[in-house]
Amino acid sequence: MANEATCIEAPTIFERRVIADGTAVPIGTVMKLEDANTVVVSAADSDPFGGICWVEHTASEGVTELTVAMNGRWSMTTTAVAIPAGNAVSIAGANTIALATEADTIVGTIIGKCLNTIGGGGGTAIVEVGQLV
Repeated sequence: MANEATCIEAPTIFERRVIADGTAVPIGTVMKLEDANTVVVSAADSDPFGGICWVEHTASEGVTELTVAMNGRWSMTTTAVAIPAGNAVSIAGANTIALATEADTIVGTIIGKCLNTIGGGGGTAIVEVGQLV
């Protein structure tokens, strides 16, 4: 994969999710929450946020659990849209984020709050994951 999130401040809240044994997931990958506490690698705009992969998951090792971070401060790649500092951000595709909309709140795609201003060409955001206040 590419554009994995980079941890700046360690998270303190973790969740244990179910994942397919055959899935390889690098550390820092944004995950999509599916049915019954199951996650897959996020690949599309408006995917429900399932956490950020904290421990690498190697494919086909017989392991069907994945630890994901639900908070912390992360460096994350944005789409080519402006994001004012202090605004909520949401999943915008594979390991990318964008300015959140009202609809993102309803479907659970919001990741957290952007702490720096991103210009219209996109860039790297510092995100306080799990925080909106």
